[in-house]
Amino acid sequence: MDNSEPVNSAANAEHQTNGQEPRKRRASFTSQNSQTAKEFIDSQLQLEADAREVLPYAFDSCTKPLGPLRQSLFACITCNPPPSSPDEPYTSAAVCYSCSISCHGEHSLVELFNRRNFVCDCGTTRLPPSAPCTLRNDPRTGAKGVHSEEPASGNQYNHNFQNRFCGCGEVYDPYKEKGTMFQCLGLGSVETGGCGEDWWHPECLMGLPRDWNKSETTKKDTTGDNEKEKQQETANGDDEEEEEEEEVPLPPGFPAEDDFETFICFKCVDSNHWLKQYAGTTGFLPPVYKNGGLAPGSDEKPSSETVPSNTEDQPDSAKKRKADSITEDEPSAKRTKQEENAETSTSQADPPETANPESTKPKHASLPSPSSVPSSSFSLFLKEDFRDHFCRCPQCYPNLASHPQLREEEETYEPPISEDGEANGGGSAGTKSLLDRGEAALSTMDRVRAIEGAMVYNQLKDNLKEFLKPYAETGKAVSAEDIKGYFEKLRGDDSAIRDAAAGQASAAREDGSGGGEGDNRREQGGY
Repeated sequence: MDNSEPVNSAANAEHQTNGQEPRKRRASFTSQNSQTAKEFIDSQLQLEADAREVLPYAFDSCTKPLGPLRQSLFACITCNPPPSSPDEPYTSAAVCYSCSISCHGEHSLVELFNRRNFVCDCGTTRLPPSAPCTLRNDPRTGAKGVHSEEPASGNQYNHNFQNRFCGCGEVYDPYKEKGTMFQCLGLGSVETGGCGEDWWHPECLMGLPRDWNKSETTKKDTTGDNEKEKQQETANGDDEEEEEEEEVPLPPGFPAEDDFETFICFKCVDSNHWLKQYAGTTGFLPPVYKNGGLAPGSDEKPSSETVPSNTEDQPDSAKKRKADSITEDEPSAKRTKQEENAETSTSQADPPETANPESTKPKHASLPSPSSVPSSSFSLFLKEDFRDHFCRCPQCYPNLASHPQLREEEETYEPPISEDGEANGGGSAGTKSLLDRGEAALSTMDRVRAIEGAMVYNQLKDNLKEFLKPYAETGKAVSAEDIKGYFEKLRGDDSAIRDAAAGQASAAREDGSGGGEGDNRREQGGY
């Protein structure tokens, strides 16, 4: 953090000058922490804007009373340290957005993003009693803060709650992780053979090693391409070189991010075998196999220009047409959606009595037969309108009944937007600024005292603006002595302080002491 350096420097300066005059330590601290009035105001406004951008929602209420929700969750590593080995017993837990700030704001958290049908674990037996939920009251005593409640039995957990992600089970380090990870739509828990809405590395979905990109770079270096790359990096400068190093490309054969809306990993597809019939049909991309993204038994190398497909299910002519369509001016994804919308509108416009008898057949009749579906594991990537292309006949609907996320788009709970540090016009005192707290205090006063207080505040604000205005215009730094002198003049006791100091010095010269009892009283009165 940028503001840690001056503090540490001041602390070191004070430590190194131990035993010297206090005035020198104070001067050192002031010189390292001084700033102009304009800089201070701008920095405070920027900090406030950054805080609102990072934490835009109010965090004054826990979501546990709302029941199961699809919501943003956080795992607290401080309260529930993960085991050294994944095989060791572990009690997983996650808290809602509000509790992550109000109850675990100073803890180490892992952001799990959105999870469905989850009830906040804060204040339950899944977390230690030393970390109660401060946003809820104890139902037995009514006191603020609750702990050791029974957790929700319907919550589902996976290794993400231990800060391990993907099928590789790698510990996630946001400072070292590069590239993009994708969250599976999730069609089952770990107990039922699914992944539990896990986050996946693209290479792990295709059975490639995590360092596949490094091996590809090594191959390029042996061919001499590294010379051109080094020249290009030198021309662009060191800053652009760092940005290029941070960008990790998708593995060859992995669909482009703009070509799909979401995906279902091979674990969830294997546990729901009926989904394999939809691979490569309208609304679904061709299968991406676990063994590198290619069809089983194919010796062809992965290509970044074409999406891998099952050569047994699709003829060569279909693959050729797909490859040719990429060269057209209109984006293939956009063209496909328009063609599908045109077909849908045409079918809806036709009266039922004049429609082709084949159109009355269920959608699953046009899908590949179950016997032709490959048995190899693959992930299924879904387009934006994939839900419109599931067969909902009496025979197929039971497959969708247990997975509402396949039938309709899910709604994610979001707390109300926080405005100016307030939560819906209220909010706790700890979430408000000093000015907000002062206004709240004025609202509880007697009307006459409140008006007098507001007038004094406005006068002080105007005087302070006048005092800071020359510093802001000239760019001069405001020192601690300037602030001290300003408030002395504001109170009108600067002359009293000087008189008290002179009297104390005179008394010390007369009796050789540091001043009598009266002098001490006068000095205190001056301050």
